[in-house]
Amino acid sequence: MSQSTVSYLWREPNAAKPFATGVSLHSHTSQSRETLDFIAELSTDWKPLQPILRWLETRCEGISGIKPDYARAFWTPPLTPRLAFDLERSQIEDKLALPALVSLTDHDDISAPMLLRAVPSARHIPVSLEWTVPFNCQGNPQAGKTCFHLGIHNLPSAEGPEWMARFTAFTATPVEERAPALLNDLLAELAAIPQVLIVFNHPLWDLYRIGAAKHQFLVNDFLALHGQYCHALELNGLRNWDENREVTALAERWNQLVLSGGDRHGIEPNANVNLSRARTFNDFVHELRVERQSHVLFMPQYAEPWKHRILQSTLDAIRNHPHFPEGTQNWDERVFHPNANGDMVKLSTLWPDPHAPRYLSMILSAVRLLGARPVSHTLRMAWNDRQSAADMQGKRLAPRQA
Repeated sequence: MSQSTVSYLWREPNAAKPFATGVSLHSHTSQSRETLDFIAELSTDWKPLQPILRWLETRCEGISGIKPDYARAFWTPPLTPRLAFDLERSQIEDKLALPALVSLTDHDDISAPMLLRAVPSARHIPVSLEWTVPFNCQGNPQAGKTCFHLGIHNLPSAEGPEWMARFTAFTATPVEERAPALLNDLLAELAAIPQVLIVFNHPLWDLYRIGAAKHQFLVNDFLALHGQYCHALELNGLRNWDENREVTALAERWNQLVLSGGDRHGIEPNANVNLSRARTFNDFVHELRVERQSHVLFMPQYAEPWKHRILQSTLDAIRNHPHFPEGTQNWDERVFHPNANGDMVKLSTLWPDPHAPRYLSMILSAVRLLGARPVSHTLRMAWNDRQSAADMQGKRLAPRQA
């Protein structure tokens, strides 16, 4: 019998007591490359932003001689692997009084866990990543194409680099050559490793903005073709209540477990974790894959208004953090852009002066004010909408038992 349960720490303060460990899944470190494509999309969708961004682009090109390239540019989260690991571990140890298992999942990269394995306190960290999987419907070209994100947890450490090369090769395969059987074989081989956990991350988030109907069609097509190799669907700590409820319903339809995944990019720890009776990550995977048991616990920060939390995560990315390790302290050290020769470099090296242009610094300072009191408090109250209030008073993401 498979069983997924969902608990809320602000309503059930003793929820963790029957368990042996808390498990943090799906969070990002400074090794993760995050696209800047969303800036171009914002300027398209939010017409009032168009003249502002065009002016900024012209000004930037005039000062540096380089035209902004959103497709190639990227930013990295502020926390180094060690800081990210310690943040996730501390939340579980301090708030739940349990030993912690932490799986960091950077985008298409296993550098963070490989580096952390040299640190005594993190030497047992699983080798994990968030793999970006391109997907298109072979039988219905009108459905379009997208990418799905799979949490691949606990790869055999000696085989990690080889698996990364295979993931990269699949992603680079042209659409016309990327038959479903190719992905199916890859996932089947992964799932044949007993210690590996495969999670369909934020399955109902239309991240690539192809439209909700097309996205849902492709999600179901993906599950029909490859769902047998997915061990759970993710309830995402940075997505809203409604979407996570829909994921719960999707899991019921496909007889899947639901699993936590915080998706932390900033400095707020994951908003949900899994509770487990296992004491090692291998045994935790066995609990999910073989015993078909999952116990998701939402942390108090998830009860905060969703828009407010997204804003705070965004502000974490554009703030300076002077107490962080050298090279990650300033926001423009964590943004990368091609230079005049096309080489990817830190944005901080492209300014004519040691600091960002004054006009850009003023704009960022104005945005950062959104996170300062009393502005932040006012926005939080405005965003504490009826849906959030209803959830806190009694509605919940329904647990599934089968």
